[in-house]
Amino acid sequence: MSVAFRRESDEEHLEPKFERPIAPGPNLVTARGLRLLGEKVAAIEAAVAAETDETERAMLKRELRYWHTRQTTAEIAPLPQDGTVGIGSRVTVRMNKAKRIVQIVGGDEADPATGLIGFQAPLAQALIGGEVGERVEFNGVEDAIEILSIAAGGD
Repeated sequence: MSVAFRRESDEEHLEPKFERPIAPGPNLVTARGLRLLGEKVAAIEAAVAAETDETERAMLKRELRYWHTRQTTAEIAPLPQDGTVGIGSRVTVRMNKAKRIVQIVGGDEADPATGLIGFQAPLAQALIGGEVGERVEFNGVEDAIEILSIAAGGD
């Protein structure tokens, strides 16, 4: 019999499900970020317990493994020195003649649309270590960003 007619099950034709990749480097978070990770893990654990479909349950368990790893490897970032931009800082900047307020946070709590940028993002990397009145390079442009104010983030 031809191999073309042999078919054990539909399972052998499904795409393999790989674990979600973990970002390299330290998993620095704010206190708010650590709390959000705990809430995310709890919500997924509840969903796993309630799910009856085995395929969906397997997908949820995969998500749970990812978020549980993120929770257990999380380290609260040290507070930045007064007057210096660091993880947790809320920074007002002037870029391209427009004011913008951003808060530097851990990667899992980043939401650029709301001004929360991960510390690994190029904009955050340009700002970290900066002080009020300083102009920093960004995207190869000298003095592209002016730091107007720095405040502790709202955790």
